[in-house]
Amino acid sequence: MKKSGDLTSTRREYIANGLEQSDLQDNPVAQFANWMDETLKVMPDDATSMTLATANAQGMPSARIVLLKHFDEQGFAWYTDFRSQKGDDLAENPQAEIMFYWYPFERQVRIQGKVVKLSSEQGKKYFNQRPVGSRISAAVSHQSHPVASRDVLESAVAQMEQKHPEGDIPHPDYWGGYLLIPSRFEFWQGRENRLHDRFQYNLQDGEWSVQRLQP
Repeated sequence: MKKSGDLTSTRREYIANGLEQSDLQDNPVAQFANWMDETLKVMPDDATSMTLATANAQGMPSARIVLLKHFDEQGFAWYTDFRSQKGDDLAENPQAEIMFYWYPFERQVRIQGKVVKLSSEQGKKYFNQRPVGSRISAAVSHQSHPVASRDVLESAVAQMEQKHPEGDIPHPDYWGGYLLIPSRFEFWQGRENRLHDRFQYNLQDGEWSVQRLQP
């Protein structure tokens, strides 16, 4: 009988098609765009969900799920409260890794790099595109900090709604975007018997090189 908490016999098999270097784009951003487009067609609600891993000045890591909002050759962007734990980490140690896991395709993508803040204008533009409820939540919440009860939060929401009945929630200066500027990518394709296909892109002197990694 398996003990409670013993997960050693819990496993799955990976049966997807393989990934060869000849299948890859020379540019990892273009390769990511191809995989993202395929994923959006199958799982549009979760395709942009990514794990964001940061670490403070002492090297203590923390990770959470955030949503990718846009990307291009410059980098990969998300939006948040700058006063959150991730904001504190990035102020002390402005580098991070983001990771996507796309279950239907048995794929992962990892992207490492330094992180910079987006401009206040970009933060304000995106903030004003959000649904009213999301803007109110961002405005009243001091993300990652303690609160006495949910009632306190709901009371703050009610006050904000009363103050701005037209939904014209002002953009807080502590809320905005970050951009991860990539220096390394890894594309992972699950394969049978754990003999996975892994390819790593590294940026050297402005050029991307790619190599296969052992699983």
